[in-house]
Amino acid sequence: MRPTHSGTMSKLKNKKRNIEENEDEQLPIFDKDGGKDGHLDDDDDEDQADLSDSEESIFSGLEESGSDSDDEEDEDDDDEEEEEEDGSEKKSSDVEEDKAASAEREDQLSAKDVTKPQSAGQNSKEKKKKKKAARKDGGEESVVSNRDGGLKISSQVDEYEHDTSDEEDIRNTVGNIPMEWYKDYPHIGYDLDGKKIFKPIRNKDELDEFLDKMENPDYWRTVHDKMTGADIRLSDEQVDLVHRLQQGKFGDVNFNEYEPAVDFFSNEVMIHPVTNRPQDKRSFIPSLIEKEKVGKLVHAIKMGWIKPRRPKETTPQYYDLWAKEDPNSILGRHKMHIPAPKMRLPGHEESYNPPPEYLLSEEERLAWEQQDPEDRKLSFLPQKFACLRAVPAYSRFIHERFERCLDLYLCPRQRKMRVNVNPEDLIPKLPKPKDLQPFPTTQSLVYRGHSSLVRSISVSPSGQWLVSGSDDCTVRFWEVSTARCLKTVEVGGAVKGVAWNPNPSVCLVAVSYDDSVLLLNPGLGDRLLCSATDQLISSYEEPEEAKDQPVQWAVSEGEGHEQGHRLILKHPKAVRQVTWHGKGDYLACVIPDNSSNLQVVIHQVSKRRTQNPFRKSKGLVQCVSFHPVRPYFFVATQRYVRVYNLIKQELTKKLMANCKWISSMSIHPGGDNVICGSYDCRLAWFDLDLSTKPYKVLRHHKKALRSVAYHNHYPLFASGSDDGSVIVCHGMVYNDLLQNPLIVPVKVLKGHTITHDLGVLDVTFHPTQPWVFSSGADGTVRLFT
Repeated sequence: MRPTHSGTMSKLKNKKRNIEENEDEQLPIFDKDGGKDGHLDDDDDEDQADLSDSEESIFSGLEESGSDSDDEEDEDDDDEEEEEEDGSEKKSSDVEEDKAASAEREDQLSAKDVTKPQSAGQNSKEKKKKKKAARKDGGEESVVSNRDGGLKISSQVDEYEHDTSDEEDIRNTVGNIPMEWYKDYPHIGYDLDGKKIFKPIRNKDELDEFLDKMENPDYWRTVHDKMTGADIRLSDEQVDLVHRLQQGKFGDVNFNEYEPAVDFFSNEVMIHPVTNRPQDKRSFIPSLIEKEKVGKLVHAIKMGWIKPRRPKETTPQYYDLWAKEDPNSILGRHKMHIPAPKMRLPGHEESYNPPPEYLLSEEERLAWEQQDPEDRKLSFLPQKFACLRAVPAYSRFIHERFERCLDLYLCPRQRKMRVNVNPEDLIPKLPKPKDLQPFPTTQSLVYRGHSSLVRSISVSPSGQWLVSGSDDCTVRFWEVSTARCLKTVEVGGAVKGVAWNPNPSVCLVAVSYDDSVLLLNPGLGDRLLCSATDQLISSYEEPEEAKDQPVQWAVSEGEGHEQGHRLILKHPKAVRQVTWHGKGDYLACVIPDNSSNLQVVIHQVSKRRTQNPFRKSKGLVQCVSFHPVRPYFFVATQRYVRVYNLIKQELTKKLMANCKWISSMSIHPGGDNVICGSYDCRLAWFDLDLSTKPYKVLRHHKKALRSVAYHNHYPLFASGSDDGSVIVCHGMVYNDLLQNPLIVPVKVLKGHTITHDLGVLDVTFHPTQPWVFSSGADGTVRLFT
């Protein structure tokens, strides 16, 4: 057996020599490349990789052959001890030869590796030392490992030289860590040789940054690298890539995003399989895990822990909506039974043989047919039949039964709890009229004497005398306390309005009829007062330059002067209303005429001067009034009340009455509240501080309101209407602006008879007592106290 063993060893040596020669031939080529670039190219790496693969394959074959020879040796049983001795000798000689060969290889490699980085050289030397130590330990394994080590040295390449990874910068080897960790150190990481990369000597401050921005043309394409602390200038390709990514495009210029999609897996069944791999054995054998799972499920179903799916029931299910009602709630205690409405019991008219008075005559039948079904007292016509057998079936039976079904089906399913409310609690709590006394309650006196309707009345400031103007062309003066007519003055037309001057130091009455206003001195009461009034009127001196006035002033003489006429003012058209200012010197007249702008004129009696305050008309003026305290003037047209400031000569407020036609107006003595009566039965109370819309609208009268009035001292106001009644209301105005006025109707005063569809035409209060005077179309004036 010895010759075979020596043969195998000689074969081994020959192969080793061949490999070394090949290496010697190849190494100079690498040297050339290394001399050129100072590092290996990718192609060289591939060659080395191929070479190392081939060498490994050769040596793996050798090892196998060695093992075969060992097997052969094991088979031989002769002279085992001798063979072992010889083998050991030969092995030792082989080791020596191997040492010599490896030394040659190392010399060649060291010549080649001169150009390599120092770090790699140090590593290789350390490796060689280790390998030499390993070789001394001996054995065939050491030979093989040595050879492998030599191959590894030859294929050693700088793995960081051509690293194309984008994740981290290849110059700083600290890895993917936050760079803030290095903020307290002078360096910022390590390069490939393990040396520290130091930070720049000083960071740029704002000024350096600005100068760099101004002077450096590449500033816009310079980027700060956190990993190395250096500034990097981007190339044109990188800038272009950044622009493309900012615009939302693909990084690769040549990438076509609109390429037609290739349907790799279509619905067609191909002949050839995608893979030609034979099926696994496990696809034929039942799975043990699945068997275990199924066993557990079967056990759970047996134990009743899992209920298998039941087949769906096809029968429809009906739900009781109120089955789960909470029994503790109020609604839960009720049963949801909705009984049918109780029918009226049949009467005689529903009999088949009703008494003759229940049968309708021909006229009644025609009237019944013309009526709407809702208005009919009976929903059917009573009929007479000779006997019960002759009665036909009820014609509306199906119709009524269907209506009943609809009622049940459409009946609201909402249950309402009836709240037991006392109806009196819903009425607002108003004070009782008893607590609001005094106010007029009873008719005390009737002033009779006029033969036609009395349109206007007025009381003297002292409250002792009453003046009334009538359509019988007379003005009568009455004593209030006795109802005695003291004086009758005839004028030249139906009297539309009378007004007693409110100034107690002047005794004058303004009377309007047709197109004239007459100023009367009645001569009643204090003679000194009457003479002072006459003296005031006669003391007027005409100015040197007479101005043109829209109204002619004339002093009455002769018979008229004896009756009390003092001044006559001739207007262009009929005058409807006269009213005095609180001081008693100014008099306002209303001439209702929509076509002209002369609808309101204001006269100053002491200077006999007339002025027209409005240039153009804003509608048909109904009535006017002066503010009791401030220089305001109220003008009521059909729908609005305008408040003018006479000093500033401008419109300050426009009140919307929310009614169709204003008839009369009165201003509270405090001046902040106004009431307006209208022909559509409404009385509107305005709070001027609150709003331009009515604070309250009262609809107590059934017919048109003709007149409204406030009391000068008591919290009372009254309204007279065509229904012949005067309604007195308590209207308390509080000084506290936050408290709303209290309005309570307290008394309805009746007494006037309605004549020609007209009732009460004017109301006015006594200046000091809680008494009200009313004049009516029946030619009387009545006093309620």
